[in-house]
Amino acid sequence: MKKIFKFILNTIPRPILIRLSLVVRPLIAFMLKGNRFTDPIDGKSFRMFLPYGYGNQRNNVLSPSTLSLERHRLLWLYLQNETDFFTATDKKKVLHFAPEQEFYKRFNRQANIEYTTTDLLSPLADVKADICNLPFEDNHYDVIFCNHVLEHIPDDTKAMQELYRVLKPGGMGIFQIPQDVTRATTFSDDSIVDQKERAKIFGQYDHVRIYGRDYFDTLRSIGFKVIEEDYTNKLAPELVEKYCLAKGEIIPVCFK
Repeated sequence: MKKIFKFILNTIPRPILIRLSLVVRPLIAFMLKGNRFTDPIDGKSFRMFLPYGYGNQRNNVLSPSTLSLERHRLLWLYLQNETDFFTATDKKKVLHFAPEQEFYKRFNRQANIEYTTTDLLSPLADVKADICNLPFEDNHYDVIFCNHVLEHIPDDTKAMQELYRVLKPGGMGIFQIPQDVTRATTFSDDSIVDQKERAKIFGQYDHVRIYGRDYFDTLRSIGFKVIEEDYTNKLAPELVEKYCLAKGEIIPVCFK
């Protein structure tokens, strides 16, 4: 069965898989029911998670129920355990770039947030906008999520400046990126335009850089106060395994 799922996930791009998920996902989730792994987003448990990855497949990564990846589940746990995002009584204005499907409906249902989504292409976006030229007022949002977006943006410095501009003083932004922590500095090369070569060098055909450890200092240079949250090290090892998290993944928690 694992080979069948690997074939499906290697053959069907994830955006298409997500569109098919209304039909496919409940069937897969039913077939994989068990007690070994749990998706903290919906609390459902399975005997295995699905494999996923561009090039190098990772086992037990994709949740059969929410289609969340390791980074989504880690962010959910952080918000749930370490912030008042789900419990605040004062209404927060939240801006979410390229909203992930596993979060979109859940955030939309929250009575304690005023939720706005934005992207150039996503059908889930309330506002179609360029992250480098946002149509929002200065100091407007209490919380901004911009996860796995900046690696697609040629002028990521301008994008970071716009994120800083529209975040309220005291507001929180979480800006996850794919990061190679073995690299001291971020690598980019605009001369690489071939999609296969980009996928080989940057890890995905539509990425324009590989972020190194200097990513956090780049955010600080914009003006953010950055907490490098190594949240898996605050969780018991058995929970890291149970929730299928990526040990050592850093959450960039940014404040203005």
